[in-house]
This record gives sequence, C-alpha cells and structure tokens, in this order.
Amino acid sequence: MVPVSGPTTGEAVGEPCWLSLAARNLDAAERFYGAVLGWTFRRGGGEREFSVGQLGEVPVAGIAAVAAELSVRVAWTAFFAVDDADEAVARIRERGGTVGVGPVSYPPHGRAALATDREGATFGVWEGRTETRWHIGERSAPAWLELHTRDAFEAAVFYGEVLRWADGGPGSFEVSYEQDRVVLRRGGEAVARLNSGPVEVTSPQPQLRPRWLVRFRVPDPEAAAVAVVANGGSVVPGGDWGGVRGPEVTDGRRAVVVRDPEGALFTLEAAEERKD
Repeated sequence: MVPVSGPTTGEAVGEPCWLSLAARNLDAAERFYGAVLGWTFRRGGGEREFSVGQLGEVPVAGIAAVAAELSVRVAWTAFFAVDDADEAVARIRERGGTVGVGPVSYPPHGRAALATDREGATFGVWEGRTETRWHIGERSAPAWLELHTRDAFEAAVFYGEVLRWADGGPGSFEVSYEQDRVVLRRGGEAVARLNSGPVEVTSPQPQLRPRWLVRFRVPDPEAAAVAVVANGGSVVPGGDWGGVRGPEVTDGRRAVVVRDPEGALFTLEAAEERKD
C-alpha cells in the first residue's frame, strides 16, 4: 500500500507524504513504469512485496503487489501524513467518509488506511516513517497532485477537518481560495490543489468520477504516451496527434491521461512547457 523506509521526515500533519500504486504484478509494473517514466527501482523488504520508483536518486512513488490481497482495484493513491491512524480513521467516518481498508500495520515502518471522501474520491492516511528525499509540488518536483471534485470548497472542509490542515501548529499549511479552486501551500509552495468541476459520481469511466489525480512530470508527454501504448497501456480519449489520443493543456503544461496495462489511471505532464 505505502511501503516506505528511512528516518522520519518533517512532513506536517496532513501533508501529502507518498504516492503508491496497488498492483497485481510487481515485475510487470516495474517494466512498464521504467519504460514510460525512466524510473529505476529499489526493492523493499518485509512481508509484502514492494519497490520504490526513483528518478536518479530521488524517490518518486511506491509500487506494492497488494491489489489482490487487499481486494482493491489497481490504482494510484495519494497518502497524507497523520500522527495517529486510528484517530484519522475516526474523523473520516464522523465526517461522512468511508474507510475501505485498515488501519493496516507495515512493520517496522508504520500504519496505513485507505478511505474515500464524501464524493467518492479515494485517498490514504499514513502514520509512520517516510522517504527522506520525497517531495511533491507545483515547481520542479517530479509529481503533482490535484483533486477533481464537484465542490472544492466543500471538499476542503472535509479534508481540512480530517487532516487538520488549519490547526495552526508548527509547519501548518496556507489554504487559499482562488476562483473555483482551493490551493494547499507549505512554505509558499503549492503541494496540492482541489478543483471544482463537473463530475459523474456513478460513471463507469473512473476518469469522470471524483478522484485524486496523480500527475507525473516528463520531458515530452507525447513521447511518453507513445511509450505507454507500446508497453501495453492506453491513452484516455482527448485530442488527436500522431495516432495517439491527447494531449490537453492544463495551467500552461501539456498533459495527457493514460492507463497502465492493469488499468491504473495517471497523468503525464510536461516538466517544462515547450516554446515553439
């Protein structure tokens, strides 16, 4: 689910602390994401089979072969740091969310739970140690995180209460309301964004349902999308170019939504926008 290692980092409570793929086949997932995103992998120990995907020496995300064991769909999940997983789970339930898995122990690293918010978007909470060099953000980080939901302000109330975004303690967040968005910042840099927009809660197409969008930055989204298809994945319909569907422009960056061979959705986003 969220296998990690290394000493405790300085994440604030409620901060995004890890991205994890619940997969069925770890070897196949490593081959796919290595080919598409250029990751190398560091295998972890313990009872559950997992690895950490890295760009150079920088950890980006984890992959764990737990989808069958936990009876969950193959999917990318954003995890948020909490100081007590049991208390966080209680707050989720009190505020109308649903807890699907956990808390589950991952000795000796920590404990995790999978939940959905009131609109049905899946997220995780993590109590324990995390990767020391992991980071996420709007600038040069290798990944970025957005919530696609019906009402960003209502969602911000839910997550703010569950994850204690506005408790005012050391390292607390700046939560700003910008048009139809809510932006979560720490130290002036955005670490996540909540977007209002049309969603279909019961749609058979998961990309149309409320969800946390995991966006991985690549030098060339078009080339990466071709690699997705060549390695058994698919591209979610968008604009047409070169026989592959996509890309779209989001906040000045070209981006295309894709699926891996087991069906997990993620977004390829330009690391730096081209100047043609």
